[in-house]
This record gives sequence, structure tokens and C-alpha cells, in this order.
Amino acid sequence: MVQTQPGTAKYAIYARFEVDGVVERPDVIGAIFGQTEGLFGPELDLRELQKTGRIGRIEIKITSRRDRTYGKIVIPTSLDRVSVAIIAASLESIDRIGPCSAKVTLEKIEDLREVKKKQIIERAREILRKWEMEVSSDTDRLLRKLLEEARGYEVVKYGPEGLPAGPEAGTSDTLILVEGRADVITLLKAGIKNVIALEGVKVPESVIKLAKSKKKVIAFLDGDRGGDLILKELMQTVPITHVVRAPQGVEVEDLTPKEVLELLERAEKIPGKAVEVSMEPVKAVIEELRNSLEAVVFDEEMKPIAKIPVSELANKLKNMDGVKAVVFDGIVTQRIVDIASEKGITLLVGCRISDIAKKPRGLRIMSFDEVSSS
Repeated sequence: MVQTQPGTAKYAIYARFEVDGVVERPDVIGAIFGQTEGLFGPELDLRELQKTGRIGRIEIKITSRRDRTYGKIVIPTSLDRVSVAIIAASLESIDRIGPCSAKVTLEKIEDLREVKKKQIIERAREILRKWEMEVSSDTDRLLRKLLEEARGYEVVKYGPEGLPAGPEAGTSDTLILVEGRADVITLLKAGIKNVIALEGVKVPESVIKLAKSKKKVIAFLDGDRGGDLILKELMQTVPITHVVRAPQGVEVEDLTPKEVLELLERAEKIPGKAVEVSMEPVKAVIEELRNSLEAVVFDEEMKPIAKIPVSELANKLKNMDGVKAVVFDGIVTQRIVDIASEKGITLLVGCRISDIAKKPRGLRIMSFDEVSSS
């Protein structure tokens, strides 16, 4: 939640900006106040609203790289919804920051009261769980454990991390990934024993190695924001073939055995992108491109459709469709990889490859030397 005076802010406006040059925080603040001043009279003047406490301290997060500046704007406010919407829209009218051209885009308007309410509910849930655990007698806990063992619910530990898992996680051709130990127990109650828990957003090395040995890997996640974040991380690190989500706002551990089996039957298959690309057209242009600082773009039939300076490659690719491969006299960076993934490109070839932290599924990345020797 944004930091502001207690009890005053009802909403928060979130926006992002991109500047064609290097600027600093005072430049951004100056643009916000200066370019919105007088647009809608003194009632909606940001300086006056801040003096009277109707908007809080404007938060700016800013970074610069490669002669461009990027950042976030957060404005907490206690105004009515119509006034908040007008201020949010006025931010998008800002077209210069400092001496440089700029673009501001609204991301969202957040109701801080709803955020606080959700936090209270989540905390209440934690308190209730802890309370229930404390009031449970040792006899009750022992009885539950005996019942679980009798019904095959016993959770085993897998790998050096001691991850909670079902007894068939290591031997079955199919692996089901869930978020925590309680989810493992829920699936065991439904007779599903080839399950393992991640125990956090970061995917453990044991899970990555285990998943690579399986024919089918299913992600079975909560129907909330946490599940969204974990799925995003899994898609970049594990060969996921199917995805199952609990209903919106529901956690896997709250499902009945019948619901678990029904959801698994409807598991959505993730379509794989074809990465089989003819390398002959690529080999044909590599020698031509060496030391040229240029790029050649190929269509779906591996026919050259454009030659672009490497300095313009990232921006040009964002506006191109139907591209299958890109060969260029430059370094394959994470930025180019991310753009290629967004555009459905299946092959990137550069003179060198930098450290790629997250490689998307279905994208093949090669250097000139690797292509020439293949």
C-alpha cells in the first residue's frame, strides 16, 4: 500500500513513464505540476490539492539506461472518484519531462480501502489458523496423523530441500506441481500421489531437474494473484505442459477430492511453439552481416523481409508481425529476448550472446559460430 497520512487517502493513482533521454526526479515532479496546472481550475490544481491535504506525497521511482529514463508515479488522494479519474487522465497529457519528450501511461487506480480490507481478511485467516492449531489437543493431532497414514495421506520429503511430496512424485511419468504442503495433502486425499510442492515463488532446483525427466508436467495453483506470480515463474523455468487453476479466490487446499479430480480432467494444455527452423537461409546471411551492425528479419517461410540497423532493431521488432527469425550483427540481450518472445519469434541469432536470465519456452538462441558449425 502507498505510504501516506493515516486515514486520509482513499485511492491511489499508478502510472508509468518513459522519457527519451536522461532526467531526474525533480524533472518528473516539475512536469506533473507544471503541465497539469490550470487545466481544470483551482479545484483540481495539484499544488492546491497537496497544500490542503487532498492528495498526499507524490512518489516517484526512476531508473535510467541507454540514454532513456523509465519510472513509476504513485499519487495517493482522498478526492471523489470523478476528480481522481480526471487527475489520472491529465497525467497522460504530459508529453515532456525536463528537456525531453516523454510518454505517461495510466496503469491502474486502486481503492486503498479495499486493499486494506483484504489485508485484514488475510491476517484474520492467519490468526484463525493459528488459533485452531493452538486449541487442538495433542490427542487430536495424533488422531489426524494416524487417519492420514491409514488413508495414504502421508507426505514424504523430496530432494535436498526436503520438499513436501507424494510417494510417486519421483517415479511417475506425470508430475503435478502445487504451492505448499497443505496442497499436497489435498491431492493425496483425492488419490493423487505424483505431486510435489514448490514451497515458495522461486522454483527449487530439485523441481526443475525432476520436471525435465517427465513426459507431462501439470501446474495446479491457487486461483489468486499469488498463483499468477508462481505460474509466470514456472513458465520461464520448468517445461510445463498443462495448467490447472482453482476457482477465482479459492486455494487448492480448500478443494474437495471431487473438485480436485474434476479440475485435473479439464487441465488446459499449453501449446508449444514450433522451433524447427531451416538454418540454410540463416547461414547464407551470416557472412554478409559480420561487422555490418545490421540485422536481417525472416518471415514464416524463412524468406528475408527486412534489413535493419542493429541500433533500431528493438523498436522496429515491436511493430512487426509474422516474423519467424532474426539474424543480427550484435549481442543477444535479455531485452531482445523479451521482445522476440512477445512477438512469437522462434529463432534469434547474434554474433554473441549475453547472460540471459530468463529464456522463454519455444525460442532458440544461437551465436554466429554455433550456426556456422552446425
